[in-house]
Amino acid sequence: MGAGDGASAVPTVIAVASGKGGVGKTSVSINLAASLVNAGQRTLLLDTDMGLANVDVMLGLAPRFTLADVFAGRCELQDTILQGPNGLLIVPAASGKRHMTELLPQQHVGLVHAFSQLEVPLDVMVVDNAAGIADGVLTFCQAAQDVVVVVCDEPASVTDAYALIKVLSRERGVTRVQVLANQVQNPIEGRQLFEKLERVTSRFLDVTLNYLGAIPRDEWLRRAIQRQEAVVDAFPSSPSALAFRDIARRARQWQSPPGARGHVEFFLERLVARATAATSARSAAA
Repeated sequence: MGAGDGASAVPTVIAVASGKGGVGKTSVSINLAASLVNAGQRTLLLDTDMGLANVDVMLGLAPRFTLADVFAGRCELQDTILQGPNGLLIVPAASGKRHMTELLPQQHVGLVHAFSQLEVPLDVMVVDNAAGIADGVLTFCQAAQDVVVVVCDEPASVTDAYALIKVLSRERGVTRVQVLANQVQNPIEGRQLFEKLERVTSRFLDVTLNYLGAIPRDEWLRRAIQRQEAVVDAFPSSPSALAFRDIARRARQWQSPPGARGHVEFFLERLVARATAATSARSAAA
């Protein structure tokens, strides 16, 4: 993973997603990003939940600008970057602005493009997506090198995770997904959740699932959330903090998938080519 090889290196982009809300996805994103920073990685945490953003709230930050201001032309993307704990960089999304949930596909692509142009030296970008299978979620997952799907022990969580993986695989060509079990009672429960999901995906989809591990249900994590801090910073020796550090260590060892799929630049070239072809076809028909 491009650690320490200079600002010109392409950062690793990790998209965190979930089929349904309420599985602790934003908490996972924050603690994964905080663990990566603590391990010496220059990390940016991007909140792309355009309607119900809450990364800044969960870290007790007061943003001057959000992505809504970028889309309205009030500021550049660079102006939205907040300094979080220990040097973690954060780009906040807008909360309670319904029009931000109705962005067009090309606006999501434009946002991916803007991030690929950022003049900030980074090793990793962690993208906290909205729950579900909206276009923006799919676009950011497609642009990432790795997709982490968060599940918990609820039937709807597994069903909806499968639906998300199916759409990513069939519509966006994603061939590899990391699965993280959250809020588990014990390690066996986490492994069982993964196996349940893997049984259906291996039967019906051409996608490889990797088990990233499990985060235990932990009172210290709840206290950290109340304190508006990452648990890895507030209670570094708690069971959930140790689990997050372990997950971050594994994430740093990931190899990029073979071929160029996943790199933001390649992703953009492909999208631009597709858009150009569509424009040419329209011109020819006119």
